[in-house]
Amino acid sequence: MSVDIVLKETKPKMEQVVDDFKRQLANVRTGRATVGILDGVSVDYYGSPTPLNQMASVSVPEPQMLVVQPWDASQIGEIEKAINQANLGLNPSNDGKLIRLQIPALNEERRREMAKQIGDIAEQHRVAIRNVRHHANGVLKQMTKDKEISEDEEHKGLDEVQKLTNTYTGKIDDLAKTKEEEIMSV
Repeated sequence: MSVDIVLKETKPKMEQVVDDFKRQLANVRTGRATVGILDGVSVDYYGSPTPLNQMASVSVPEPQMLVVQPWDASQIGEIEKAINQANLGLNPSNDGKLIRLQIPALNEERRREMAKQIGDIAEQHRVAIRNVRHHANGVLKQMTKDKEISEDEEHKGLDEVQKLTNTYTGKIDDLAKTKEEEIMSV
């Protein structure tokens, strides 16, 4: 194994952390209706948990409203129940054919809470990136100990891993800052 292999294994792991962060940010409400709000909702469909987006179409007819139209109208009650259980702070209204979700405007206190929540999620992902760095550094040090690479190669590898870490934590910081600005300006 060489330093290049360690770097090639480290980079995708860090990219996965950033991708996961993007997915989690999509689930944070901004006061505007987005279909991503319902991504985490799972419906009990004849005894098996099924993602909502596999049972219904979700649309945004107005900036403050989501409409969920089940493909199987008999499941509308289960879908409504799942949305309530997801604890999203949304109040579904059901007319027998579709479910309307009014997205409440965010007050200042709620905006600050959400900005703090984004900061917490960002920190969890920065820690995950540092854990990937820690693992890669451990592999490099072990390779030096086993005489697979020289100390110079180890130092070069450690520097490259640190550069990757800085790049990916920077991406997380930028995404978090953008989302916080979006929440505070709605």
